[in-house]
Amino acid sequence: MVLTGCSWLVLGAAFLLAVAAEISITPEPAQLAEGDNVTLLVRGLSGEELAYSWYAGPTLSLSYLVASYIVSTGDETPGPAHTGREAVRPDGGLDIQGLLPGHSGTYILQTLNRQLQTEVGYGHMQVYEILAQPTVTANSTELVERRDTLRLLCSSPSLAEVRWFFNGDALPVALRLGLSPDGRTLTRRGVRREEAGAYQCEVRNPVSASRSEPLNLTVYFGPERVAILQDSTTRTGCTIKVDFNASLTLWCVSRSCPEPEYVWAFNGRALENGRDHLNISGMAAAQEGTYTCIAKNPKTLLSGSASVVVKLSAAAVSMMIVPVPAKPVEGQDVTLTVQGYPRDLLVYAWYRGPASEPNRLLSQLPSGNWIAGPAHTGREVGFANCSLLVQKLNLTDAGRYMLKTVTLQGKTDTLELELQVAPLE
Repeated sequence: MVLTGCSWLVLGAAFLLAVAAEISITPEPAQLAEGDNVTLLVRGLSGEELAYSWYAGPTLSLSYLVASYIVSTGDETPGPAHTGREAVRPDGGLDIQGLLPGHSGTYILQTLNRQLQTEVGYGHMQVYEILAQPTVTANSTELVERRDTLRLLCSSPSLAEVRWFFNGDALPVALRLGLSPDGRTLTRRGVRREEAGAYQCEVRNPVSASRSEPLNLTVYFGPERVAILQDSTTRTGCTIKVDFNASLTLWCVSRSCPEPEYVWAFNGRALENGRDHLNISGMAAAQEGTYTCIAKNPKTLLSGSASVVVKLSAAAVSMMIVPVPAKPVEGQDVTLTVQGYPRDLLVYAWYRGPASEPNRLLSQLPSGNWIAGPAHTGREVGFANCSLLVQKLNLTDAGRYMLKTVTLQGKTDTLELELQVAPLE
């Protein structure tokens, strides 16, 4: 009698001679990825087998039959579960080429010996897929600190384990507290500035791992700790004292993301300056006062301000004459600028030479109008701060100039200056 792949199974069932299974089945190699080749190795065979039948399923059901194999002839008969990748070996093992994730599961080998007895062995095989790259999406990549909620989603067609990374490192414990049970959604309410950075998720199984491209998150905050610094140094205070005719740069600094917009004001009046610094050159009494910087964040819609008082230094109280420019040339204009002139000034007079009436260039009265003197050439102009402008210098303008001031209390002061005029080359 010739036994086919199915008929011997019927015989085995009819004789009811099945014995306890001593057969073991192990995959080689043990860890399998899709596309690999595997051999299901069989141990514990008696060596007297007439036929083998392999099943890919949990029971000895015909629908799970992969193939039957007759040892004496080497004939193999495919079953309903055969995929075209399986082949039974003469030693009872099963070769599978180009594994698919669907090959995972329970495998059963049933043998038939010469006494028409059957034995059954069980094995399991897990085929892991090669994971595709996941993607990270966010409800927004630009958030305002303590106001907005961050939601990140890791999308992957696989049900593999998910891990999160922040700036290239494993997600900190504080951030992991916001993970969903499946690890695929990260939620942070009232996001903080230290949580700004690059986020990635990674899917992994025993044979494969794939990490997403980084998604960069920006967290806007501030402005905070607005301050005005002097000449970009870290020292500042409520009052800054500056020498007469000196220069000063005020810097407005704050902690803010993004960089804030700046508005400067002098004694409450807005200045046309939208930069983070303000230059004050040629310091004089007219520039004394309160300077304010207002920093505005266009993203958080918050603002902050700081103010300093700028005053002439104590040294500026003593009167002195400073020519501007310091070394005038023939044909130029020169201003004899007065530093530290009296605030309670009653009258002043300029002289070309000694303080006598024939040498008087001009004088200014309490009304603010100046009056030309006997020595006036038509090129001299007086100012309320006691300064004297001499226009279109010639070489004969060089020499001694004298200023005489009288205060409301009757105090009289006299200053002298030797003006030098360089010839035009």
